[in-house]
Amino acid sequence: MAFRGGWWGAVRGVLPQVADAVYAFGSLGISASMLHNWPDPNHYWRAPDALAYCLLAAMYLPLAVRRRAPLLILGSSATVVLGYFTLAYYHPVAVCGLALANYTVAAHRSRTVSVPCTVTTWLVLLWGTRLAEPGIGLLSVAFVTATAAVTWVTGDVSRRLAERGRRLAALTEQLRREQEERTRRAVSDECMRIARELHDVIAHHVSVISIQAGLADYVFASDPPTAHRAIGVITDSARDAGDEMRRMLAVLRHGVEHSAHDRGDTLPDTDGAAPGMARLAELADRVRAAGVAVRITGEGLDEPLPAGLDMCVYRVVQEALTNVLKHAPTASATVDLSRGHNALRVRVTDDGPSRPRPEKRDGPGHGLIGMRERATIYGGTVTAGVRSQGGFEVDLVMPLPDM
Repeated sequence: MAFRGGWWGAVRGVLPQVADAVYAFGSLGISASMLHNWPDPNHYWRAPDALAYCLLAAMYLPLAVRRRAPLLILGSSATVVLGYFTLAYYHPVAVCGLALANYTVAAHRSRTVSVPCTVTTWLVLLWGTRLAEPGIGLLSVAFVTATAAVTWVTGDVSRRLAERGRRLAALTEQLRREQEERTRRAVSDECMRIARELHDVIAHHVSVISIQAGLADYVFASDPPTAHRAIGVITDSARDAGDEMRRMLAVLRHGVEHSAHDRGDTLPDTDGAAPGMARLAELADRVRAAGVAVRITGEGLDEPLPAGLDMCVYRVVQEALTNVLKHAPTASATVDLSRGHNALRVRVTDDGPSRPRPEKRDGPGHGLIGMRERATIYGGTVTAGVRSQGGFEVDLVMPLPDM
C-alpha cells in the first residue's frame, strides 16, 4: 500500500508529462534532421532556413503541455503548420505534430468540439498536399485524410474508455459507501437488538429479585420457611439471568449477525435452551413465585415456530408479565395463546388496578417500544392499553410463515 501510494504514485503522476516532453523534443530533433538532410535535387520545396527551424520548434515544443490545454495547442499548431505549408517548406515533417494535437483534442473533449477540430486539421493537411512530388498527389490526399480520421477515432475511443473508467470508479466508490452505510446500519440494528435483549432479561429478573428480596426481609423473623422460599426464587432468577447473559455473550463472540436472527435462524445455544414458547411454563413459575398468579391457556401450541419468532413471543410475554410485577404485584394474570392457520395471537391480561399506558408516563415506555420493535421485525403488531373491565392488556398478533 505504501508502495502504491508513496513514491510510485508520484512517479506515475509525472510519467505522462515526461513522456510528452520527450516526444516534443525528440520529434523536433528528428524533424529538423530530416529537413536538413532530405535531398531535393528538383527544388520542389523551399530551402530550409532559420525560419523553417523556428516554425518546427513552434510546432513541436508546445506538445510537451498538450494535455493541459488541448484546444490551445491544436490552434497554435494548426496556425504554425498552415504558415509552414504556405511558405512551401518540406511538408511531411510537420504532419506528425498536428496529428498528435488533433488526437489530444479528440481524447479530452466531446465530439461537438473534436469533430470540427478534426475537419480543420484535415483542411490544413490537405493544403500541404499541393507540395507533394508529381505523381503522388492523390496518394498524399488519401494519406492526410486517413491521418485525420485515425487520430480522431483513436482519440475518441480513448476518451470514451476513460469516461467509462471514471464512471466505473464512481460506481465502485458509491457501492463502497453504500456497503459502509449498510455495515453501520447493521451495527446500529444489532446494538438495538442487544439493548432489547438486555432490557427484557434484566428488567424481568431484577423485578422478581426485588419483590422476593422485599418479601424475604419482611418475613425473615416471623416466617422463616417463606423467607427461605423467597431466597430460593432469588437464587433461581439470578441463575437464569446469568444463563441468558452468557448466552447473549456467546452470540456476540460468534459474530452472529442481526439479519440471521431476523430471518428466524437458530441462535447458538449455550447453557440451556434458547428462550421460546417451550419455556413459558418456567417463566410463569417465576412470576407466581414473585406473588402474581399466572395462568397459561391456549391450543395448538405444540407446533414448532421459527426460532426468531419463537423468541419474539417469549420476550413479549416476559415483558408483559414484568410490567404486571412492577405495576400490579397483587394482581393475577392470564396468558392466552391462540394459533390459527395464518397467525398467532397472544393476549396477556391482568385484573389489577387500571394504569396509564406505558408510553404516557414520565418517559417513553421502553418495554412497550421493545415489544413493538420485535413484532415489527416479523410483520406483527402489539397493542396495549387499559381494559374496559379493569386491569391492563397486551395484545400481540404475529403472521405465521408457511411451514
